[in-house]
Amino acid sequence: MKSLKSLNHFFVKYKWHFLGGLLFVSLSTIFRSYQGIIIRGGTNEALSIIESDKEVDSWFFIFLGIKMIAFALISGLFLFLMRQTIIVMSRHIEYDQKNQIYNHYQSLDVSFYKQNATGDLMNRISEDVGKVRMYTGPAIMYLANTIVTMVTVVSFMFTVHAKLTLMVFIPLPILAYFIYKISNLINKRSLQVQAKLSDLTSQAQETFSGIRTIKAYGRDGFYKAEMDLKSKDYKNIALKLARTEAFFGPTMLLMVALSTLITIWYGGKLVIENKISSGNITEFIFYIFQLTWPFASLGWVTSLIQRAAASQQRINEFLETESNIKNNNTQHYTIKGDIEFKNVDFTFPENNITALKNISFKIEAGKTLGITGSVGSGKSALLNLITRQYDVTKGEILIDNKKIMEHNLFLLRENIGFVPQEVILFSDTIKNNITFGTKNKKTDIAEVEKVSNIAAIHENILTFPDKYETLVGERGLTLSGGQKQRISIARALIHNPKILIFDDCLSAVDTETENKILMGLKKIMEDKTSIIVSHRISSIKDANHIIFLNNGIITEQGTHQQLLDKKGDYYKLQLLQQN
Repeated sequence: MKSLKSLNHFFVKYKWHFLGGLLFVSLSTIFRSYQGIIIRGGTNEALSIIESDKEVDSWFFIFLGIKMIAFALISGLFLFLMRQTIIVMSRHIEYDQKNQIYNHYQSLDVSFYKQNATGDLMNRISEDVGKVRMYTGPAIMYLANTIVTMVTVVSFMFTVHAKLTLMVFIPLPILAYFIYKISNLINKRSLQVQAKLSDLTSQAQETFSGIRTIKAYGRDGFYKAEMDLKSKDYKNIALKLARTEAFFGPTMLLMVALSTLITIWYGGKLVIENKISSGNITEFIFYIFQLTWPFASLGWVTSLIQRAAASQQRINEFLETESNIKNNNTQHYTIKGDIEFKNVDFTFPENNITALKNISFKIEAGKTLGITGSVGSGKSALLNLITRQYDVTKGEILIDNKKIMEHNLFLLRENIGFVPQEVILFSDTIKNNITFGTKNKKTDIAEVEKVSNIAAIHENILTFPDKYETLVGERGLTLSGGQKQRISIARALIHNPKILIFDDCLSAVDTETENKILMGLKKIMEDKTSIIVSHRISSIKDANHIIFLNNGIITEQGTHQQLLDKKGDYYKLQLLQQN
């Protein structure tokens, strides 16, 4: 239950729903319990008629029936109001908790997402939150109903005969011990069930994301077998949990049956001794059956609570995870775009691979830096440091002569137009994908067309049936690689950033389109700091400064001509591309 304490602030937030629910369940139980007194009176009257052979007073029994119906209706009304308060509260908490988890996901850094599967993230915000809602709604409601019913009914029973009441509850300690022992096992198996469900969700998400590759390699059968294996694992542990939970219902009913037998046996003795009336026995049996569902539901409620505790524990694991990237500044100011690296080392925190070693260079605002090098040489890692997806391991990065960690993180990223190597488009229109970075400001279609022309995609878009209103499908599924790259370039340009970063974003276009894009970019880059990463010399030859990376080290740097004159790795790359 410790993990569920983190939900207490929600109960405080919705305290009037919670307290109202407790009030309504109390009133409902009191009116329902009072029916036992009516049954006692009816039984005693019926027996007195039989014993004395007196005339039946029909109106007496009609009046009793009306009272029973009236109390049942009033009890039902309060029961309805209880559900309208507590269940509604649980839906509010579910809404708040999903937003809390989603917002926390958004605040976490890149390394978190590299270490956790997407399917597991989705499972915790959907399945696990759903399990927690069953605790904040039905479990709380039935538990409150059980407690209030217990207190109310026991109070009514004690007014009749204290010893008989205690005798009726003899099976209760056995029941309490059983619940204590079995609930630990349910909690353990609930955790296992949720973990297996996360594996299953992750497998499905990965399969659907890579379905084209799977089909291209004919691996359908392999992934089907993998899914079958994970499904069987989930089924087996879920069946173990179901078998454990199955013990609760019959045990609860057995305890209730024993209480009924004790009532009839010991209550009969008391009637013979004239210590209670015959009507008290029927009254007690009514009370026992009134407790039947609350007691029978204890197993189900315990199961709900244990599942919720297991799920909330998994949710808390992520909510307690803090981002390694912290924003230390909330001020608003102008960023010019000077960038300087001073003896920077960087090691990926998720796998301890060193990507950059002793990197130093400076680029003035409005200038262009070209970066090239072999595959895995640290080019993308360098860009991730500029956008502060990661922090440096050693050394420092300066933006406008100010340490990057002292900048307003969100302001810095607003002033960067980033075109990643792996383009991500959203399931939306082309226009909305291009205007993605404009913070929902109304963007004139003329601006959209302007940046699309610079990115050499405007003519392609006009050939689509709905032009800029064309839906691109999930992750831009309906577009070619080159089209996605050019839309991504347009997206980076439209909000007029001070720093432009192109991470090998022309790899999927032909040489003619590349030249057209570079010519369009030349004018727009005049007053911006630009960083172009590319394996193609043609993309970076006009840069003011070029660095060549090899195994995370700058092996060569200078202008295009200076690097050619050195006859080193850059020169060899040029020769290879000319041939």
